[in-house]
Amino acid sequence: MKLTLLLVGLAITSNSLLVVAAQEPPPSAGQNSPSTRAVCPMHDMLVKGDGHAKMNVRGEAGMGFSQTATTHHFLLKLDGGVIQVEANDPKDTATRDEIRMHLAHITHSFAAGDFDIPMFVHDTVPPGVPEMKRLAAKITYTLEQTPNGGCVRIHSDDAAAVNAIQQFLRFQVVEHQTKDPISLP
Repeated sequence: MKLTLLLVGLAITSNSLLVVAAQEPPPSAGQNSPSTRAVCPMHDMLVKGDGHAKMNVRGEAGMGFSQTATTHHFLLKLDGGVIQVEANDPKDTATRDEIRMHLAHITHSFAAGDFDIPMFVHDTVPPGVPEMKRLAAKITYTLEQTPNGGCVRIHSDDAAAVNAIQQFLRFQVVEHQTKDPISLP
């Protein structure tokens, strides 16, 4: 059901982009029309098939907030790690609230062994997910609010679970291009 809703959301987003592009007046000879880029900054990358841009479009559909108006961090800790998402503009309370809603949802979903959203966003099963599902009883997820968003602390005392959590977070660092460290200090 959740995946169906996410796919419908993606279809609506994709159709909206097509409608915007279809409504644009054709550029004059020798001119490029900037209006599509103004409405959808990822338009050029999508047309060229950029995998990161496609992931961001799926991310917006799956997470419910702009990927370009937010900053993600995936931090490794000795006992697991942290997923942190912040609105880039401290005055953007709508995005902050959408982030908090999303993080509350994934806290409950992950604890229940449901990783549909990251699988949808990344169009694959992220490394670590099968083990995190299998070891769900040994992993805790704690939601915390931050001034501009929130974070989910993922903790375990089990070495195999910690390894799975860190595999999952390293994948996120690479996919979201956050430049967070992929090894412990």
